[in-house]
Amino acid sequence: MVADGLDVLFCGINPGLMTAATGHHFARPGNRFWPVLHLSGFTPRLLRPSEQAELLSYGLGITNVVARATARADELTAEEYREGGRILRAKVERLRPKFLAVVGVTAYRAAFDDRTARVGPQERTIGSSRVWVLPNPSGLNAHWTTATMAEEYARLRHAARDQALSFGSGPA
Repeated sequence: MVADGLDVLFCGINPGLMTAATGHHFARPGNRFWPVLHLSGFTPRLLRPSEQAELLSYGLGITNVVARATARADELTAEEYREGGRILRAKVERLRPKFLAVVGVTAYRAAFDDRTARVGPQERTIGSSRVWVLPNPSGLNAHWTTATMAEEYARLRHAARDQALSFGSGPA
């Protein structure tokens, strides 16, 4: 679910077992990614995981840090995260999205060896792409509600829109 020149490339940690079985990102019923994407204004309606291809029409895409499917992200090794970070950097350099949005601060810290990263915009860029860390929408992430996640995702949406307007390419 990627293309050249996206406004935002969302990057999950790795496929869960449901995603691996269906081929659709964030497919587990308790995952809040799709509702948060809609509530934050990225999509005009709530999309189902099976409608993920529609994201491209909104200038959005999805990928993962690590390709290996697991039941839980804590089953991944430090080396898998580091290797995933290397692969992700190359993908972002090739595709040149305006923003890379890593969904999960723990995954970002592990993949990019940045132990002090927090949710929000990062100092790091990858080529011309700005990097933003978003809260993990997994139902296991009790620190964030759907509403507070939607507010953070909306901050990114506004930043992407403002960047597009500053370059005269229209709304994001």
